[in-house]
Amino acid sequence: MTITAGMVKDLRDKTGAGMMDCKGALAETQGDVEAAIDLLRKKGLAKAAKKGGRIAADGLIGLAVSGGKGAIVEVNSETDFVARGDQFQAFVRKVAELALKSDGDLERLLAADFPGGGTTAEALTNLIAKLGENMSIRRTAGVSVSPGIVASYLHNAIPGANLGKIGVLVALESSADPTKLMKLGKELAMHVAGHNPPPAALTAEQLPADLVARERAIYADQARESGKPANVIEKMVEGRMRKFYEEQVLLSQTYVLDAEAKTQVSKVLENASKELDTKVQIKSFLRFQVGEGIDKPTTDFAAEVKATAGGH
Repeated sequence: MTITAGMVKDLRDKTGAGMMDCKGALAETQGDVEAAIDLLRKKGLAKAAKKGGRIAADGLIGLAVSGGKGAIVEVNSETDFVARGDQFQAFVRKVAELALKSDGDLERLLAADFPGGGTTAEALTNLIAKLGENMSIRRTAGVSVSPGIVASYLHNAIPGANLGKIGVLVALESSADPTKLMKLGKELAMHVAGHNPPPAALTAEQLPADLVARERAIYADQARESGKPANVIEKMVEGRMRKFYEEQVLLSQTYVLDAEAKTQVSKVLENASKELDTKVQIKSFLRFQVGEGIDKPTTDFAAEVKATAGGH
């Protein structure tokens, strides 16, 4: 049977596979398009399985918000080139919407029905096969509040896509006018995104006890090296711990939009409560940055070029 260019184009449009792969699949199935689709999928899934060991540390953060609920998700790819592609971005947008319905639960998200058929996990495997890179839905989480609003912010955002490299959700609890709350919430979300180091907890009490104990022990050892009396050493440790809390605790941080006045976030909320004549507080917040915490291999590009050229 003759395989025409139109048949190849039609199969390529349906599967996204390469032109030569489509031509080969049609030849192998004697022009049966459906059988060719199945064949390409089987071959693609086999290739996808082989890519599973490669590190995917690039990608995008996706957000979805509806009323008093919000969800955030990190989907990783191996390269920024793939992350900037339309197919990958469309996938992340759909995953974010499903994350909202799954209340930020990763297992529920992966098992959820994906638009077009199959589960989210299966859709991911198909995309790996199609785009030729390892990918992963690394994590997701959600926030909710009532009464109040969920505000969001994306840094390095893709216009009109609700995707970016850093994503933040802030749940503001209050009975105040939602429009006024949203303005404050977005500004607070910008603060969380831009603060370096990012806040690890809302309050000091929410910080991991082992983290606090470790920092205190380090500061105590450093202070003892000064040779000063015990009471002075204790004051030195407490001073350094206050600085630590100012970096790690959101409510203790200096608000980036009022840094000159050195206003703490807690004071910003106190002022907003007075202005709106009702209590305003942060119930919870989330901050995801693409690739944070992933060990990325370092490569010597010059050495790679030299090796490719045979060492000359």
